[in-house]
Amino acid sequence: MIEAIDRDFGEKFLTSIDDFYAYGTDQLFNEWWATAPKDAVDKYVAAIENHPEQAALAQEQWFAEPLDLKELEQCGPGTLGAAYREFMVSNDLLERLALGYRELHEQFAAEGKLDAMPPLMQYKVLRGFQTHDLHHVLTGYPPTPFGELALQGFQLAQMNYPYSAMIIATVTAHMTLIDPWMINPAMDAITDGWAYGRQARSIQFVKFESMLDRPLEDVRRDYGLLRESRPLPEREHANIPELTKTAA
Repeated sequence: MIEAIDRDFGEKFLTSIDDFYAYGTDQLFNEWWATAPKDAVDKYVAAIENHPEQAALAQEQWFAEPLDLKELEQCGPGTLGAAYREFMVSNDLLERLALGYRELHEQFAAEGKLDAMPPLMQYKVLRGFQTHDLHHVLTGYPPTPFGELALQGFQLAQMNYPYSAMIIATVTAHMTLIDPWMINPAMDAITDGWAYGRQARSIQFVKFESMLDRPLEDVRRDYGLLRESRPLPEREHANIPELTKTAA
């Protein structure tokens, strides 16, 4: 039998399945590359490099300046900037999450822990933390456990990306082997995000920070994101854990 999954990594993956917080996806993602099958890594990179819209944006390696919620008060009603500010303030979210993750990423890189991660994937995860909350605003998914899961389904539908796939893999393994009460709400969230992401134009790597003064509805229309609001499942049972809150 060919062992494509490193057994030490497999133990960490099982830990994450047991408890989403004990070993998070950010840790799994950073450690997987050192023992990942080369063929799998090549396919992930090729999926971006061969994409008609994502390739050029990814190659540019562009990063936005951190968004300042105070400055966004100048954005007019109905704009993307105003909607983003409202989303961040009303949900009491960290304004500089991307900077915090970038510092951690750079620390890992300095220690040589990310040597096996392709530069394109290093850029993707850093840019992903910058755009994560903007993607919430654009898709309409709330920062709730199943809203986060739906957004990862959306993300995976738009690009082959191991971070999103790992989140979905740990959640589906947990619901299968540990808590079947999660099956219906988790699959409703994942499939909603998957179908939505497949029908929409790619929003990966896009410089939405340059569109903050545009009407949110116009931006959504440009990217095929206009649809009727669909309620996501709630936690149907008290023992359903809070799904790991992710970015990227």
